[in-house]
Amino acid sequence: MAPPISNVDHRLFNMVLVKSWVDGSEGETLEGLSAKFGAFVATQEDKALKLPAAFANPLNCCSSFSSKLSKSLALSMRGDCEFTVKAEVAQSGGASGLLVINNAEDIDAEMSCYSNDTSLNVTIPVVMIPKSSGEAIKKLFEAGRKVELLLYSPDSPIVDVSEFFLWMMAVGTVIVASVWSEFIACEQNDDPYNHMTPKESSKAGTADSEKEVLDINVMGAVIFVITASSFLVLLYFFLSSWFVWVLIVLFCIGGTEGMHACIVTLILRICRNCGRKTVNLPVFGETSIISVAILLFSAAFAIYWAVNQKSSYAWIFQDVLGICLMITVLQVARLPNIKVASVLLCCAFVYDIFWVFLSPYFFGQSVMIAVARGDTKSGAAIPMLLRLPRILDPWGGYNMIGFGDILFPGLLVSFTLRYDRANKKGILNGYFLWATIGYGFGLFLTYLGLYLMDGHGQPALLYLVPCTLGTVVALSLKRGELKHLWNYESSPSSESSGTV
Repeated sequence: MAPPISNVDHRLFNMVLVKSWVDGSEGETLEGLSAKFGAFVATQEDKALKLPAAFANPLNCCSSFSSKLSKSLALSMRGDCEFTVKAEVAQSGGASGLLVINNAEDIDAEMSCYSNDTSLNVTIPVVMIPKSSGEAIKKLFEAGRKVELLLYSPDSPIVDVSEFFLWMMAVGTVIVASVWSEFIACEQNDDPYNHMTPKESSKAGTADSEKEVLDINVMGAVIFVITASSFLVLLYFFLSSWFVWVLIVLFCIGGTEGMHACIVTLILRICRNCGRKTVNLPVFGETSIISVAILLFSAAFAIYWAVNQKSSYAWIFQDVLGICLMITVLQVARLPNIKVASVLLCCAFVYDIFWVFLSPYFFGQSVMIAVARGDTKSGAAIPMLLRLPRILDPWGGYNMIGFGDILFPGLLVSFTLRYDRANKKGILNGYFLWATIGYGFGLFLTYLGLYLMDGHGQPALLYLVPCTLGTVVALSLKRGELKHLWNYESSPSSESSGTV
C-alpha cells in the first residue's frame, strides 16, 4: 500500500481508498480524501465500480472538455479554479468521478471541509490524491498502459485488537516496574556497569550495595510539570530535523542504558556466576564480560532502530527500548508519600487537559496531539511513546500512548507497593492491587473516550489520575490511613537518596 496520508486522521475526515489495476493486473492501493459535496463513495469494495481512468483535457479541468469521458474517472491537477468548478466540468464532460492530484506530497483537509452548499448540482464523487500517486498514474499513461481505478471508503472497526495489546503493554510495564526492585533487583548486589571481582564480592557479601534513588518533593513536582510544558511548546514551534535527531540520540542513550540494566539484572538473577569473569577496560575499569557484551548488544539494538525507524517493523524496537527505559526510570525516581503524589499527578492532570483540549484556543490546534503525531512544521514525530500498528483497520496507522501516561501513574503504583511491603499489608488490604486495577480501568476509559469523541486524541491523565490517585485516597480515607499515607516517610535503608 502506498504511504499513508500522514497529516489527516481518517476517523475525522472522508478518507477514500483508490484501488488500481494496470493492464488488467492489480496494482497498488492509494489513499485519498473525499469532498463533502458530490456523491458518496461506497463503503464496501464489492459494491464499488471499477472504471477506466483518463486525464482531463484541459488538465486543470477548469473549462469544458475537448472530448467526452463517458463512464471514466477523470484526473486533473489542483489549482486555477475552485474544486466545485472542476467537479461540474468533469460531470458535464460525462465523467463518472473526479480525482484531483494535489500539488504537494501530503494532502490536507481542505477537500473534506470545502463547501456544504446543497445547491451544488454535483452527483459524482470528488476525491483528492497526493502528488506522488498522481505522478505514478501519469507515467503509466505516458507508457501507453491501461489504468482502471475503484473508489471505496471502508469503515474502521469499532475496536481494534492492537488496542488490547497496547493496554496490556502499558499495564504490564507499570506492574513490572513496580515489582522489579522487590522481586528481581533486590537480590542483585552488583552494579551492572562495574561488577566486582570474585575476591571483592566475597568481602562485600553481607553488605548492601548503594543504589541511587531520587525522591521527588513538592517543589520538584511543580517544576517538573512546568518544565514539561515549556519543552512541549519548544517542540511545537522549533521542532526541526536536527532537533529531532538530538531527541533520537538521547532516546537511544536512555534506551540503551535501560535495556542493558534490565537484561544484565535478569541474567544475574538467573545465573549468579555469570558475572564472575571480568575484563579491564580503560574507562569502566574491571567490568564483567557479560555486562560489556550486553552493553554492545543494547547499543546496536538502539542504533538499528534509529537507522530504520521509518520501516514497518521499527515500532517493535522502539517499544522494547521505551519499556526498558521506563522500568529503569521508575527504579530511580520515587514518590515519598501521597502528598507529593497528589501535587505531581494533579499538576500533570491539568497539564494534559490544557495541552490537548485547551491549547487549540491559543495555538490553533492541539499542541500535544500535533507533537505526538508529527503534525509540526518539521513533520517529524518524537519517539517518546509506545506505538502498535492497527491490525484490523484497513487504513493502517498506529495506536499510541505517551511515556508520561505510564510514568506518572507508575510512580504512584510503585509507591503503593513499597508502602504495602514496609507496613506488611496483604494483597487485598493493601493499596498496590487497587491502584493497578485503577490504572487499567482508567486506560480503558481513555479508549472509551477516544471512540465517544470520534477519534479525537484524549488526555489519558484525565482518566488515569482519578482512577489511580482517587482510588488510593478514597480507600485510605475509608480505612482511616490517609494521614499516615499523606505524611509517610520511607524508613532508612541502604539506598542513598537525593531529592528533586
